[in-house]
Amino acid sequence: MSDTSVTWLTQEAYDRLRAELTQLSGEGRTDIAKRIESAREEGDLKENGGYHAAKEEQGKMEARIRQLSSLLRTASVGEAPESTGIVEPGTVITAKIQGDNSTFLIGNREIAGDSDLDVYSEASPLGISILGLKVGDKTTYTAPNGNEISVEIEKVATYKP
Repeated sequence: MSDTSVTWLTQEAYDRLRAELTQLSGEGRTDIAKRIESAREEGDLKENGGYHAAKEEQGKMEARIRQLSSLLRTASVGEAPESTGIVEPGTVITAKIQGDNSTFLIGNREIAGDSDLDVYSEASPLGISILGLKVGDKTTYTAPNGNEISVEIEKVATYKP
């Protein structure tokens, strides 16, 4: 994600992600530094599995910190956009995809949190193909595997967390 893109987030999602960032960049960094130092004291680093595992975990944590920092810096926080029947980020879509009914949220996966609702990015092939469509509209898009996928919009609703 580039720093110039804006992502819509609910206040709940923003608060949850802010708390995660605070934990990772404070207590998380302290804990991983202690684990690395402890593993380093065990001796030979070339064959020290604990050291390498801790360094790998540190790399993943730092990547998550960068991701969260960027996302929160560019977030637009507020209520879900009131549905006008047009597919836009932050709306819940019911569509017939290749003949099967599917309900999903268009936006950032962080919005849905622990919800079972599937989330598709507006930048995904599906998201790009349906943004701006309204109920009854049909389209196709090319999946990453090269297959043409048919989509018919059946319902566009306001997201209710």
